Amino acid sequence: MDPSVRRQTIGDLLRRTRSRYPNKLAIRCGGTDWTYAEFDDVCNQLGGGLAARGIGAGERVAVIARNSHAYAALRFALARVGAILVPINFMLNADEARYILQHSGAKMLCVDSSCAELGRAASAATEVSETVWLPGEDPAEPAGGATASDHLLRSGQAPPACPIDGSAVAQIIYTSGTESRPKGAMLTHDAVIAQYVSCLVDLEMSERDRVLHALPLFHCAQLDVFLGPYVYVGATNVITGKPAASNLLALMARDGINSFFAPPTVWIALLQAPEFERTDLSALRKGYYGASIMPVEVLKEMQCRLPQVRLWNLYGQTEIAPLATVLRPEDQLTKPGSAGRATLNVETRLVDPEMNDVRPGEIGEIVHRSPHLMSGYYKDEERTRDAFQGGWFHSGDLGTIDDDGYFYVVDRKKDMIKTGGENVASREVEEAIYGLEGVSEVAVIGLPDPKWIEAVTAV
Repeated sequence: MDPSVRRQTIGDLLRRTRSRYPNKLAIRCGGTDWTYAEFDDVCNQLGGGLAARGIGAGERVAVIARNSHAYAALRFALARVGAILVPINFMLNADEARYILQHSGAKMLCVDSSCAELGRAASAATEVSETVWLPGEDPAEPAGGATASDHLLRSGQAPPACPIDGSAVAQIIYTSGTESRPKGAMLTHDAVIAQYVSCLVDLEMSERDRVLHALPLFHCAQLDVFLGPYVYVGATNVITGKPAASNLLALMARDGINSFFAPPTVWIALLQAPEFERTDLSALRKGYYGASIMPVEVLKEMQCRLPQVRLWNLYGQTEIAPLATVLRPEDQLTKPGSAGRATLNVETRLVDPEMNDVRPGEIGEIVHRSPHLMSGYYKDEERTRDAFQGGWFHSGDLGTIDDDGYFYVVDRKKDMIKTGGENVASREVEEAIYGLEGVSEVAVIGLPDPKWIEAVTAV
């Protein structure tokens, strides 16, 4: 039997969605609308153009760009030819971005107009041999010295038969490094798709949804918790690279958005925006947040001012593709501050240094087993071994669990502050400060102190 009959890759998913919903609106960004048939055709043509430039199985292609329809197409086109996506944070400086380009060995770099200068500076002294310009949300001219992605589309060729299967690496996403260089988490097609399934079930995603993607797509949360699963299920995806509250509210009203994900700071900005009260948000039904804690006071305000919206809290990290646990709508006020329980395809424990389960209320490290998990850190066997000690992935997060099996994240192992001989969790202090009026963002760190050794300091 031909093994491709049973194959399931990220590139295959879009083709299957097209077969179900060919004429349904798939992608809207700026002045561009694509049905699923059109989106699939664009990805095929772009994949053919990439293949003609020598991009094929295992080649790394980096992206420094804001959200756009072209970014979404590139994601699926790369999967079609078996190439590996390397998304890079456009807020990095040139030296930081250059390290990722050098370490990944990317041969091609894709940029939009807003990131073209960063791309030029970062690609110096790297293996990048070609830069491709991606059109963004607003009309703009191609970046100087870059190949326009439209040129690749005009090749009109279908990509060659993809030689990979689900065990191949689909993306390398670099985690932020607190004490050293960032690590490149390798995620296979199988891992990413297993995570899509968890998202579809636990986040109650539907083909009837109209979702707004505003968090940058270089974050695996927006890329793989929302864009990927929503394409998989056949929803309508509205994409923006402009996260200002006024723009988000306008898009929600214009497009009847019923599903939206953002960190707490963005939800707070929406609530505080002068346009909020006069914006029609009656279609909004599903609200998701993550990346940091949501103050209980803000949760109560959201439920008061958006009573029709059900809320989910999402916890995870890049290495698990990234969703690990979910706090469901019915638990938001009864389990405040909780990260919820493990999602569908994840098994989670809290352990002591000897890998014994800790009792409810005791602090332990959060560890996972899951088909979502990365296959390792790119070119870093030592840190891969450290991360998978004892047959579990070690998250580096400390937490507690209650009698009902709900997890609470206390801090990063490396972020505990030792002050006056006592361990203080910076996250707990941050949560207390978030409760103060007028505070929208805070970070708590330990600074050297002659009396306390480390002083708890908020910035």
